[in-house]
Amino acid sequence: MTAVSTAPRAAAQLLGTSRPLSWVNTAYPFAAAYLLAGGGVDAALVVGTLFFLIPYNLLMYGVNDVFDHESDLRNPRKGGVEGIVLDRRVHRLTLWSAALTTLPFAVALLAMGGAVSALVLLVVLAAVVGYSAPGLRLKERPGLDSVTSSTHFVGPAAFGLALAGAPLGLTAAASLVAFFLWGMASHAFGAVQDVQPDRYAGIGSIATVIGAARTVRLSLVLYAAAGAVMLLTGWPAALAGLLALPYLVSIWPFRALSDDRAEQANRGWRRFLWLNLVTGFLLTQLLIVIALMR
Repeated sequence: MTAVSTAPRAAAQLLGTSRPLSWVNTAYPFAAAYLLAGGGVDAALVVGTLFFLIPYNLLMYGVNDVFDHESDLRNPRKGGVEGIVLDRRVHRLTLWSAALTTLPFAVALLAMGGAVSALVLLVVLAAVVGYSAPGLRLKERPGLDSVTSSTHFVGPAAFGLALAGAPLGLTAAASLVAFFLWGMASHAFGAVQDVQPDRYAGIGSIATVIGAARTVRLSLVLYAAAGAVMLLTGWPAALAGLLALPYLVSIWPFRALSDDRAEQANRGWRRFLWLNLVTGFLLTQLLIVIALMR
């Protein structure tokens, strides 16, 4: 097979491993936080949004797919919007592509901000790499796996606030805490469907340690806590707390799920992927209202 014929296949693999359906989940928090914190439509917004849209996701998911290859081979849900099984022949290319596309954006964003935003960005990037890379493998440290995964999505929002130079008031702090709890709940529930393949591959997670049912119940508590924390943000931002309700309803049926049937949680996870789009739209409308009220 020639290099010409393999190039499109390699490009398709890189695109697939970056999870296009999830791009907005990291770019949107950054852009929204930056603008709400007083940032303008400027170079920092454009560079940051582009970075958290594609290179960041290639780094996050690409590194994960390379080092989770053996587990992914045994995971029946891999091969679609939930992630591909990355061909071994493009593992090196994936790691180099993730590094080389991240570097110029990271350098530019570090130069555009100050010490605080630089620290936030470095922590976020360390969490992304440390989650999957050999040595740290934070995804195999139960409890820390959900904390680190949540950082992947809250981090861009925190960086947006820091880059805009906004003081961290009660509304911003409560929003970040609520978002963090939501992220932990989402990761924990997502781990439930992989209990069997993860155990077979020797990969530890919060779900493999405490079991499917307890993990789902923990996710329910975390989602509820996220909604409750938003009440501290005041009117009308507190309305965002209601967005936790669809997630509670979606995963409630799995609260007694046994480990040997854990893969059935995939139905709830697929709902989660599309639910994010709906709640993202509703949150956008709320943010527009908040901006107009200023």
